[in-house]
Amino acid sequence: MNKSDLPAIQYTVWPADLHGHRFKVKLRIANPDPLGQILQMAAWIPGSYLIRDFSKHIETIEAFGASSKKKLTLERIDNNQWRLPADITEPVDIITTVYAFDNSVRAAYLDTERGFFNPTSLCLSVAGQENIPCSLAITSPDNASTEHWAIQTGLRKAKTDERGFGYYLAKNYDDLIDHPVAMGEFQLVHWNSNNVPHSLAIQGCLYPVDSARLVNDLQAICSCTINLFEPKTKKAPFTNYLFLLNAVLNGYGGLEHQNSTALLCRRDQIPQKHIPLDETAYREFLGLCSHEYFHAWLVKRIKPKVFQPYDLQNRNHTQLLWLFEGFTSYYDDLQLFRSKRINPAQYLKLVADNWNGVLRSPGRLKQSLADSSFDAWTKYYQADENTPNAVVSYYGKGALLALGLDLQIRAFSKNKKSLDDLMRLIWQKHGVTLDGIAEHGLDDLIDRLLGSGFQKIWGDFKSRYVYGTEDIPLQKWISSKVVSVNLKVQTKLEKIKLQLGLRHSESNGWLKITHVLDGGAAQEAGLAPGDLLASINGQRITSNRWDKVLNSLTDHQNISVCFYRDDLEHERIMVLQPAQLPAQYDLVLSSTPTPSLTK
Repeated sequence: MNKSDLPAIQYTVWPADLHGHRFKVKLRIANPDPLGQILQMAAWIPGSYLIRDFSKHIETIEAFGASSKKKLTLERIDNNQWRLPADITEPVDIITTVYAFDNSVRAAYLDTERGFFNPTSLCLSVAGQENIPCSLAITSPDNASTEHWAIQTGLRKAKTDERGFGYYLAKNYDDLIDHPVAMGEFQLVHWNSNNVPHSLAIQGCLYPVDSARLVNDLQAICSCTINLFEPKTKKAPFTNYLFLLNAVLNGYGGLEHQNSTALLCRRDQIPQKHIPLDETAYREFLGLCSHEYFHAWLVKRIKPKVFQPYDLQNRNHTQLLWLFEGFTSYYDDLQLFRSKRINPAQYLKLVADNWNGVLRSPGRLKQSLADSSFDAWTKYYQADENTPNAVVSYYGKGALLALGLDLQIRAFSKNKKSLDDLMRLIWQKHGVTLDGIAEHGLDDLIDRLLGSGFQKIWGDFKSRYVYGTEDIPLQKWISSKVVSVNLKVQTKLEKIKLQLGLRHSESNGWLKITHVLDGGAAQEAGLAPGDLLASINGQRITSNRWDKVLNSLTDHQNISVCFYRDDLEHERIMVLQPAQLPAQYDLVLSSTPTPSLTK
């Protein structure tokens, strides 16, 4: 590629300091604003709703005339904004040094083993020129130990070498930041789903992965999801798709992008040759893949209208995250079942586990799904010791809402319609067209799908479960002909833990209370987050002895608890009260699933 062919906005990224974890980034602006070009670093990354202030990782920033090499003054406007002088008559180069040691899927990372970045963490935007094409050049590290490093990204190649280093093109800044980049050595797995090339690029596994199993499972999941949205054409909205996976000792998460996703999971969740696989952990990994892949439709193309365009300097509030994340959470497990990656009993257990988890959180009685969505920036993404008492998860309860709406639609239409039909209608109206959905835009689509006869049902549904705080009564709606809903038979140990109403972690040999739930015996006795448990009824408490000591207790027993707060010893009496236990449910398959449940 000739330099004369490059667009007016050009980024060059090179991993300059592997040991110090620093990227160098050059931004060339061919036509800076004559009134004084403003440069901005994103404050957050789409899909992760928290102000992260990526500019805090910029160590140095300088500006030069591209031809004169004259150093230019950069005026600081804000912590993440700079302004060039006015009346510059030549292209400008902005050189930044960025520290990168965040091993999550949201930011940037660099060491001697691997590199990874989201352009939101490295690439300044050029105010007023965000909508014009740009290029990204990625250079290889100047280090003999990285001679086998390669690049994996979903960005469109312009001119690259056999390892992927070179030039890539983006339609605009939004397109650029929607393509994470991984570098290093990879295990690659390839397959086609509905004739669309898919790849899984894996870093961090210690042994060769079981490619055949990964292909078999991921191909089925991806094809199933494509067919859900386009049952007639069976076409995907992208020409290729890339899963970027970083396998670590302990971690889990994902972030969606238009034709790729960045994933983080434990190494023991990946099938590898020569070592046994925990099947439950592997199913969790498949669920993560299913979830992020579903987002290629719901979030990346169907998105809230308030996200068009993203304002990356400020919070973008919407009350619809229960739809975008909750419905995706419903379908991620459902697609595992439909693609025959899990059996009916396993699927029902996943539903029941989520249901019971939501019911164990007192915050569900205080915060609505709409408010949880709106407040995600300051509550869900900034969880603290009181979060379980104040917040409801738009993921967990949102998935139950999707199941409840699916059951209501099926019952109303006598199984002629389902939530699938609504998703396909949303896709055609707001995904294919890329026309964002308004805050109350779902109302018209439901009316179009089901007619005026469903309006009262939907209005009541919204009032109670979206804008209200009532529990979703799945036990009333699930058909006993196929699935039985039973009150969960709890062991003595399970009952006692629910009655205590506390959560804990291990801290230097102590059990440290992390959360105290409203209405539990621990709160009534005055225990608080941060307390270190020493003994119960004179018996020393450790993580290894916790279950054994609790099993020695009885219902209605007064319990003497010794604990330390701020290095001072305290003693309290806790009273177990079985009547305060939250309802818990089991879902049991009572007959062969009907076709309506598997489609």
